[in-house]
Amino acid sequence: MKITVDRRRCEGHGLCEGVAPGLLSADEGYAELLVDGDVPTDQQGAAMSAVRVCPIAALRIS
Repeated sequence: MKITVDRRRCEGHGLCEGVAPGLLSADEGYAELLVDGDVPTDQQGAAMSAVRVCPIAALRIS
């Protein structure tokens, strides 16, 4: 599982960092990935939660 951020869509709400602080950081107010490649198994639930809470769908899981 991979998570991606569409930085053009991100409006910097920071909700993703709140539910997945080990995966995402609000770098200068915008989502920044803290992992390269696959999301660790123990953080996949947090990744899915981050995608769900993003109010403008700037996050995707593949």
